[in-house]
Amino acid sequence: MDSSDTRPLNDLLAAASRAMAAQKLATAEQILKQAVAIAPDSAEAQRLSGVVQLVRGNAGMAVGYLRRAVELKPGDFNAHMNLGSALFQCQYPDAAFASMRRACELAPDASAPWYNLGRALHIARHTEEARPALERAMALDPSHTMTRMTLANVLNGLGDIAGTVQLYRDVLKSHPNHARAWYSLVNLKTVKLDSAEVRHIRQLLERPNLSADDRVWLGFALAKSLEDQDDPAASFQTLQAANAIKRRFTSWDIAAEQQRVDNLIEAFAQPLPPAADPKLGSEVIFIACLPRSGSTLTEHILASHSQVEGANEIPDLAAVIGGESKRRQQTLAQWAPLATAEDWHRLGCEYLERTTHWRKHKPRFTDKNLGNWSLVGPVLAMLPGARVVNTRRDPLETCFACYRQLFSDGAAFTYDFESMAHYYAGYDRISRFWQQRFPERYHDHIYEDMLADPEGRIRELLAFCDLPFEPACLAFHKTTRAVRSTASAAQVRQPLQSDTARSARYGALLDPLRDLLRQLGIPG
Repeated sequence: MDSSDTRPLNDLLAAASRAMAAQKLATAEQILKQAVAIAPDSAEAQRLSGVVQLVRGNAGMAVGYLRRAVELKPGDFNAHMNLGSALFQCQYPDAAFASMRRACELAPDASAPWYNLGRALHIARHTEEARPALERAMALDPSHTMTRMTLANVLNGLGDIAGTVQLYRDVLKSHPNHARAWYSLVNLKTVKLDSAEVRHIRQLLERPNLSADDRVWLGFALAKSLEDQDDPAASFQTLQAANAIKRRFTSWDIAAEQQRVDNLIEAFAQPLPPAADPKLGSEVIFIACLPRSGSTLTEHILASHSQVEGANEIPDLAAVIGGESKRRQQTLAQWAPLATAEDWHRLGCEYLERTTHWRKHKPRFTDKNLGNWSLVGPVLAMLPGARVVNTRRDPLETCFACYRQLFSDGAAFTYDFESMAHYYAGYDRISRFWQQRFPERYHDHIYEDMLADPEGRIRELLAFCDLPFEPACLAFHKTTRAVRSTASAAQVRQPLQSDTARSARYGALLDPLRDLLRQLGIPG
């Protein structure tokens, strides 16, 4: 835009709004710079400038504009709502929730502030608090599809499976072509579509103008439904097509991942320095695992104990280690051999400080992040009193379950057999290394063994974690708590199922995966 533009403020704001609606963000930014220059005390110019920066991914810059907008017009709920979103993206959740709640107070009959608050609470794992905010948003605007979808995810995590199913069905009733709603419904694992619904999904997939994302959502939904109809060949063909699309939009470097594992093994091959406090971290039970290996079930069993809080997949361990790597300007494998006992103690204390809220009601808690399997060395260096439970499942079943599951992010290795097999091999190799290095603090919990002898294996698990046996751990499906894993949340509300293996149904179709695992030294 010409810097000599002398249009009145209202015209500039209107032009910026049109540009934003047309997704012409660079144009909107230039117009708003002019607006702020001629009217620096315009709350709306500041607010829109913040929104543009937020949408462009510049949340830190957005905060400045939006704080100014709130100062200029403290009664504007949109400014508070937008500021909350920017603060949330900048990882200041407490300040973000305060701004979002203020927006709700200023506009109690507007649905958007309640939705934004509920969505942020859900992302931040405040599942119980998210529910009433989203229910309020839905009551105010029943037609808002994403409110229903997000509330469905929350209810699923809280164990209200009937309510979850009803919300997804409501979305599909008004939007029968909603690809993500079809996938989300099927992904509960407890719902089977009827033949008419399966035909409808097939017809949607035949549409030539279907987006890649929708094709993936529907492909995974159809594959699961075809398996339910006992048609493994058609299910597998559908899976291959959906995974191939997903692979085109992701990348995975097998060699780089293998090198990462090699470097970690080398970095922790030598004895750790004597711990400054050998009991530090005794409050924590880390669960190491691959996806779809029974880890959510393991955590739910432990969280059924009166002394244990199930924290789900929390980011704190990676944040502490990542922060130290950034401070040192080195990778973990580079700085770990140089770390002193004092360094590890400091990092352990930082982790425990970050996770204090998980010990408000119970003295112990679980950390089940899916990246834990490669971080056992730093975990036990930082927190020598902690225990690590490695949840293992049959290699072929694990790999195929990952291939059958559409992940939201962070699982780019799951979209082809070669990447999946090599990833499993790296996990297997370093897991055996950790077992040799830390035999007293590292425990393999085998999924199939637990199915064969639930009480024996659960008693063994509790004893390893220094927990007295409690019958509630055997009746884990009756435990009420929030579960973050969308794919497993409904399953852990049921008694143990003995028919979870899938590979035999697919027979020779999985021979390429079996051969890859065998070549990598892993029996499949």
